[in-house]
Amino acid sequence: MQNHPVFTDNDPQSELSTLNLGPTHPATHGVFQNVLQLDGERIVSGVSTIGYIHRAFEKIAEHRPFYQITPLTDRLNYCSSPINNMGWHMTVEKLLGIETPKRVDYLRVIVMELARIADHIVCNGVLGVDTGAFTGFLYMMEYREAIYEIYEEVCGSRLTTNIGRIGGFERNFNTIAFSKLRKFLKDFPVTLKEFESLFNRNRIFIDRTRDVAAVTAEEALSYSWSGPLLRAAGVDYDVRAMEPYSSYDDFEFEVPVGTNGDVYNRFLVRNEEMWQSLRLIEQALVKLEKEPSDIFHADVPDFYLPPKEDVYNNMEALIYHFKIVMGEVPTPTTEVYHAVEGANGELGFYLVNDGGRSPYRLHFRRPSFINYQMYAPMSRGMLLSDAIINMSSLNVIAGELDA
Repeated sequence: MQNHPVFTDNDPQSELSTLNLGPTHPATHGVFQNVLQLDGERIVSGVSTIGYIHRAFEKIAEHRPFYQITPLTDRLNYCSSPINNMGWHMTVEKLLGIETPKRVDYLRVIVMELARIADHIVCNGVLGVDTGAFTGFLYMMEYREAIYEIYEEVCGSRLTTNIGRIGGFERNFNTIAFSKLRKFLKDFPVTLKEFESLFNRNRIFIDRTRDVAAVTAEEALSYSWSGPLLRAAGVDYDVRAMEPYSSYDDFEFEVPVGTNGDVYNRFLVRNEEMWQSLRLIEQALVKLEKEPSDIFHADVPDFYLPPKEDVYNNMEALIYHFKIVMGEVPTPTTEVYHAVEGANGELGFYLVNDGGRSPYRLHFRRPSFINYQMYAPMSRGMLLSDAIINMSSLNVIAGELDA
C-alpha cells in the first residue's frame, strides 16, 4: 500500500471533516458504509460498517434440507450465481461420496465460466464508469444478456438461477442452449477486444488507475485475499489449478498474474480471465463430443429428484420427490469443506453434518467479506476520488459481503 502523510486532529494545518460514504450512495455499488475522516479531499482514517442487508443465510441453512439451501447461495454473489450453486452441490456430493460423470463436469465448467465472464463484464464495465467512461459498460451489457439467455435455456432463470442439482443438472442442455453458446463464443471475443482497446492503453484511464491502491503480495496474503485481487498482486493462486474440481485438471488454461496489485492490474487480470474462460468453454465443447449425449446427472436416485412428469403421475416418484426435498434420506455424520474459484476469489462451504435433515452448521467463506476488510486501512492517505475507484475494483457484492 502507498505511504502517505498521516494527518491528525492535533495538526494545526488541518481541518478534518466527517463523510458518510454510503450506505446508500451510487459510488458504493452496494449497501455498505464507510465513515471517513477527511482533510480536504485526502482520507485520514475510515471505519467500514456492514450488515445493512444481513439476511442470516447461514442460520437459515441450519433449518433447511440440502436442496432448499441452493436458492440461498444464489443470493450471495448474484452477479455469478451459477458458481455458487455448483459449489454448494459439489460440497454435498463430497459429503455423500457422489462421483459425477465427466459430461456433468464439463457442462458445469461451461456454466461456471460463463458466470465468471458475466461477473467480470459488470466489474470492469463499472470501473470504466467510475473513471468517466460509460461506453464500455453499455457495450458489454449486450453479452451479459446473451449469457443470461443461455441460463434461461438451461434452467429457466436469469439472475438467481438455482441451476443444477446434487449429482448434475435437472435436465439436459437443449440444442438452443448450445446454439446460443456457440454464437456467444463467435461474437463476444470481437467485442472484448474492442473493450480492451478502449481502456488498456487509454491515457486518462491509466492515469486514474495505475499505482492507485497498490498492494504487495505479502499484504494481500496477510488479509487472506484470493481471486483476481490476489493474482493482481503477483500471487498465482487459483483454486481451479491448485485444488482442481469438476475435472478442471483435464483442461489447459493460464492463471493471469499482475505485478503491483493496483487498480490497473486488477482490471487487466479480470480482462485476461475472460479470455481464459472462453478458452475453457471451447475446450469443454470439444470434450463433450466424446461423451454420451444423454448423460446429465449421476446415478444417485436417493438424492436426484425424479422427472416432474413422473411426480405428477406416479405415486412412488411423488414419495421420492418428497423424501429428497424434505431431507428424509439418511446422510453421513461428518464434516467437509469444499471450495471453488468464485468470480471474486475462493468461495468455500464448510459443512458440519450430524446425519439430520439439515446441516448442523454451515459456513460460507465469502470472498467479498474477506477482501473488503482491507478497504479502510488501505484507503488511509488516499484522495477520495481514488478511494471510489479502489472500491469499484474490489468488486464488493453486498449479498456476499454481509450474508
